Amino acid sequence: MDHNECIQKIGEALTQLRTAKPLVVNLTNYVVMNNSANALLAIGASPIMAHSRQEMAEMMSFAGSLVINIGTLDSHWISRMRFAIEQANEFGKPVVLDPVGCGASRLRTDTARDFAELANKLTIRGNASEIMAMAGAQAQSKGVDALDSSQSAVMAAKALVTSYGANVVISGATDFVVTATEVVKLENGNSLMPFVTGMGCSHTAITGAFAAIGETTGLAATAVMGVAGQEASSHAAGPGSLQVNLLDELYQLTPEQLELRLKLSVVN
Repeated sequence: MDHNECIQKIGEALTQLRTAKPLVVNLTNYVVMNNSANALLAIGASPIMAHSRQEMAEMMSFAGSLVINIGTLDSHWISRMRFAIEQANEFGKPVVLDPVGCGASRLRTDTARDFAELANKLTIRGNASEIMAMAGAQAQSKGVDALDSSQSAVMAAKALVTSYGANVVISGATDFVVTATEVVKLENGNSLMPFVTGMGCSHTAITGAFAAIGETTGLAATAVMGVAGQEASSHAAGPGSLQVNLLDELYQLTPEQLELRLKLSVVN
């Protein structure tokens, strides 16, 4: 797609999401459950923060998508998440995987790769270090924070696209959306955003909302999060007000605002 076609499709996807109000099942980490649920509500989706195996098959039969976030991982979470992915596969639903801290420990890296292998309809959203670690490339990480630039992870993302048939979003100062056919670069957002925990996790949750209406590339969610974050940062005094402002901006965001503010280029 060219630049104008990309922006048009993003605006159309936002309108469609708000009309459909898709249900998004989230198995996410304890730190960001509230952030992710509020971000989904603000953009116009309907979140369920479900974890029980006993209801997961029923949930995935009528939900639009599944979001898996491995931020607070243990053996119980792994079992539940694996079962949820199996149910998403059973019902043909897209899965969005956030490999939080991939590369920081063998458990996280192995689990992220196992889940990616298992999911049939997969989008991966992570920072540069996480994407590089998943692909087996040399990556620098400090806990769950990226020390690599998003540009340096593009080749690793392409490897994940090939390995798992996935679409991949690399978050950072510059975002990249990598699919089997193109790489799109987005340069919105703000340097204040990394000072609020769960910004990336909210991005992942919103990626799940768009996936539920068929926009599985991650492009629309990345555009929305970048522009909303940029607008929220412009009138925030610090991380606290940024977090509140972001929800307001997600709620108020229009296709026209996206067209005006979005800094997007198709790399190839």
